Amino acid sequence: MSTELPLIGDYSTPSAELSGARIGVVTFPGTLDDRDAARAVRAAGAQAVPLWHADTSLGEVDAVIIPGGFSYGDYLRAGAISRFAPMMDKIVDAANSEAKLPVLGICNGFQILTEAHLLPGSMIKNDHLKFICRDQVLRVENNQTAWTGEYEQGEEITIVLKNQDGQYVADEKTLDALEAENRIAFSYVGWNPNGSRRAIAGVSNQAGNVVGLMPHPEHAIEPGFGPDHRGTDGLRFFTSVLTHLVGGKK
Repeated sequence: MSTELPLIGDYSTPSAELSGARIGVVTFPGTLDDRDAARAVRAAGAQAVPLWHADTSLGEVDAVIIPGGFSYGDYLRAGAISRFAPMMDKIVDAANSEAKLPVLGICNGFQILTEAHLLPGSMIKNDHLKFICRDQVLRVENNQTAWTGEYEQGEEITIVLKNQDGQYVADEKTLDALEAENRIAFSYVGWNPNGSRRAIAGVSNQAGNVVGLMPHPEHAIEPGFGPDHRGTDGLRFFTSVLTHLVGGKK
């Protein structure tokens, strides 16, 4: 089976520096979007490294993506069981280490990051109590993280939103701190699709190496597919972290 990506449109060839990066993609029982995340990593020019939830080693990865889905069937609540997986212990340690491993949590991955206390707040069911799937406009509120550096501050992008437990909640003190410390990474534009406090679509940790968001950038990486049949607004999540990694090695 060919490993080449049949992408539509013109793409520049990644530099040797970028193409050498290894990005881990974690799979839990019930994960749905690990292959899509791995495809996005390859489209950006890096090597996707599969990581199993029960693994006890991260291996030699430069960053980690926790993709979307319904890990452990969302039993108890979304992400509540996954946070205790051996792989999450390694990710938490690496993200909090001096090296500050870049970690991106998408949808269920965002839920897992809040449960693991790598990100503040929590996720509950959408305020309308229904699953939602739509193209969603986001505003880039912070382009200084490891995963947002190739976006313009205030830029509006369109990527896919699909969730049932997508309402981001936190106490007022935490929300005020997120705003004051510029840790709101993305906000919903046009309408608030799930009732998230202050229309928050994604947040980062204080160091900026950990980012979580509910919408799915991995579903908007190539022309001809994704939102409005353009579908490339999500690709820069994955090229941003490669640029961040290269900059860190200089």
